[in-house]
Amino acid sequence: MPEQVGNVVDDESGPLHATTGHLLRRVFAAVTAHAVQDGSQSREFVVLDVLADEDAPSQQDLAHRLGINRTIMVRLLDRLQAAGHVIRTRNPANRRTYVLSLTEAGRTALDGMRHAVADRDARLTNALTTPERRRLTALLTKLVADDGPSAIHSIEHLIAQAHYRLRRLGDHQLAPYDLRTRHFALLPALDRLAPCPQEQLARYLHLTEPATASLIEELVTAGIVSRGQDPHDRRRYALQLTDLGRARIPAVREALESIERDVDDILGRDGAQELRTLLTKLLP
Repeated sequence: MPEQVGNVVDDESGPLHATTGHLLRRVFAAVTAHAVQDGSQSREFVVLDVLADEDAPSQQDLAHRLGINRTIMVRLLDRLQAAGHVIRTRNPANRRTYVLSLTEAGRTALDGMRHAVADRDARLTNALTTPERRRLTALLTKLVADDGPSAIHSIEHLIAQAHYRLRRLGDHQLAPYDLRTRHFALLPALDRLAPCPQEQLARYLHLTEPATASLIEELVTAGIVSRGQDPHDRRRYALQLTDLGRARIPAVREALESIERDVDDILGRDGAQELRTLLTKLLP
């Protein structure tokens, strides 16, 4: 029987799969994947766009988040740094890594690149009718309006900004528990699936295995997830929540429900449901 969480059903297609935040994250991931495949300039755009929202704590974190090969990421960042668009600064929390930040020149370059995403917008919204495209643009614009007006109305850009906004809201809610929005789905999923191998968790969450591995490592370090032996295959690990992890689940669910209430307040309940329906049509 599916589990009801607020107004959202958690079913076999993925934990909390019908929430606005989860759908935005999946569409954002698909947009990023397409942009990465479009060539070096598109990869530069994706990196600059992500860094415009917040600094990245390391090259590895950024590579995992964007699904870019680590070797390619190093070359890409070298090129962006040489152009004066990105700077690397020693991470005070881990002297072996560099924090990646966008420069003012990088922001200027990014603004120019954003006007060149029309082709990807057309591919992204291929499943929508013209009225649906207009409606999606209007809903996303309203959702991100509090972050300041924008003259750019590409759906790709609006999806990124909406994704970033909900992520910031989640991060604020979860900060007292040493968690981030990126951990939202992992805890309920492990509560339901554990003990389970990493591969199964990645499929369930619609994440790449490298991205899942990075998130799991964070949660293991925080004492929220443990690695035990898989009872079905002794050659691999099985993941499960620790007592601390299980204790964090109510906070995760409350943060998630709070974000959904915020979306309902901004768009109205009918508008929020319409946005989720349109986002679902964009998924591969």
